[in-house]
Amino acid sequence: MKIIWMIRQMQQAADRLRKEGRVIGLVPTMGALHEGHLSLIQAARKKADRVVVSIFVNPTQFGPAEDFHQYPRDPKGDQEKCKKAGVDILFMPSVSEMYPKDHATFVVTERLTDVLCGPFRPRHFRGVTTVVTQLFNIVKPHLAFFGQKDYQQAVVIQQMVKDLHLDVEIVTAPTVRERDGVAMSSRNAYLSTEERQAARGLYRSLLLGQELIKKGEKNPLKIKARMEALIQKEPLARIEYISLCHPKTLQEIERVKGQTLMALAVWIGQTRLIDNILVK
Repeated sequence: MKIIWMIRQMQQAADRLRKEGRVIGLVPTMGALHEGHLSLIQAARKKADRVVVSIFVNPTQFGPAEDFHQYPRDPKGDQEKCKKAGVDILFMPSVSEMYPKDHATFVVTERLTDVLCGPFRPRHFRGVTTVVTQLFNIVKPHLAFFGQKDYQQAVVIQQMVKDLHLDVEIVTAPTVRERDGVAMSSRNAYLSTEERQAARGLYRSLLLGQELIKKGEKNPLKIKARMEALIQKEPLARIEYISLCHPKTLQEIERVKGQTLMALAVWIGQTRLIDNILVK
């Protein structure tokens, strides 16, 4: 496995691979790798000739009161995991490399970022779309792999790729969960033992909503009320939002029909967690 820190070196490596006719698969991450990330790497290995993993904790997607400086970082551990997983190139640029002092350009996707997490994390998705565009221009992948846990992010990036005519295919892989159903996330490391137990309520509420829909309930307000009641049994939980929405537009639905995205964001103590499931 080759480790690259500089943008120009990564671009040169990508150019060589493309000239050789290799299909490049990119797995963009912020590090603190877990089984969810490793599942994306496995998916990339199946579809691409060469797998590039990027590790970059992107400051522009964090708000001023968010956890950029506290975000889990484990560069040595991540390198070992990538090597064992069969990654070909690990790209680890610095903040100054990605955002020099004269940086002045951002990429903005509208409408899809006005809902769900958008109102609660202003400029978050602007930071995401900007850094992903940068990574696409640097790594030059044919395929890029994202997890369904960050469903809104994946939909926003798909829209950006479509609107900007970017020559990359977005592949979305299923959410990877712990044995008790908690979605794997680097931020789970923040949770105390008691908070970790409380976090199980997110997935349980999603399963309850799914069960209600499968039993014939069509009223989103009634479904959300039952989900809220379940989560609120846990004193450590504070609901930010629960949404039943269209899986493509992310707009709230007035009645359940066809495929529905159930998504939520809940604070467990001082940690914000998100989760979702698609119900057919």
